Amino acid sequence: MSEEPQIPVDPDDETEIPESHPRHESLLARHRIEAGVEKGITSLQGLIAQGRGETYDYLLGERTIESADAAARAAAAEFLLADHPVISVNGNVAALSPDAVVDLAQATDADIEVNLFNRTEERMAAIAEHLREHGASEVKGLAADGRIPGLDHARATVDADGIHAADVVLVPLEDGDRAAALDAMGKTEIVIDLNPLSRSAQVADIPIVDNLVRVLPLIAEHARDLRDASREELETIVQGFDREAALDAAERVIRSGASE
Repeated sequence: MSEEPQIPVDPDDETEIPESHPRHESLLARHRIEAGVEKGITSLQGLIAQGRGETYDYLLGERTIESADAAARAAAAEFLLADHPVISVNGNVAALSPDAVVDLAQATDADIEVNLFNRTEERMAAIAEHLREHGASEVKGLAADGRIPGLDHARATVDADGIHAADVVLVPLEDGDRAAALDAMGKTEIVIDLNPLSRSAQVADIPIVDNLVRVLPLIAEHARDLRDASREELETIVQGFDREAALDAAERVIRSGASE
C-alpha cells in the first residue's frame, strides 16, 4: 500500500502536498484542520466532523453538482435581499476557508460571527483574530449579549446585534439543533451540508449540498454577478428555487455513484 505524502509540520506550509496526488484537496483540508487544532481554532471533535464530511464528498464526486450551483445562486440572491445577513463561523470553517468567508462577507455586506459548541474565551478570541488576519474588518460573537431560545448549550450564546438580530443566517456545516432553533425564530437559513439527510439540510430554507470550500467562493461569485439585479429579479430567483428538488437531486447523485 502506498503511503500518503507527509503532512507539513509548519501550519503555513502546504508545499509538501503534491498537486498530482489524487486526494490533494482532501489532504489539504485535513492539514488545515490539523493546523487549526494546533492553533487553538479547531476542536478535536472537528477532526471527526471533517472525516465524516469527506465521506459524503467522495460520494458526490468531489464536485459541485448542478442542484448545488442553483442553490448557491439562490443563496446569493437571498443575501442581497437581506437587511441584516450574518455568516456563522465555527472552528472548522475558520480553519478551512477564512479567506472565502471574508470575501463572501464583503461581496454580500454580511456580518461574520463566531459561534461554537465547544466554546471557550480562548478559542473565540483565536478564531476572531485568525479571521482578522485574513482580512475581516469586524468579527462578532465575543459580546455574547444575546441568546437563541430553545438551546441549552454554548451555541445559544450569540451577539444581540449579530445572529440574534439577523434576518438571514448562513450556517456552513451540520448544526441541526441550532438550525431548528433559528428556524423557530423566523430566520431565513442557508445551510451548507454535504449530507442531504441531515437535520440542518432538512430544516434549511436554502440547503446547499456541497463542500464549503467550493461553495463559499461560488456564492460570492454569484453575488457579484447579481449585484446590479433588481429586487424583483432577486426575488424571482429565490422563489424559483425548489429546496425539496435540490435535496432529492443530491440524494440521487449519492445513491447512483456520483453521476447526475
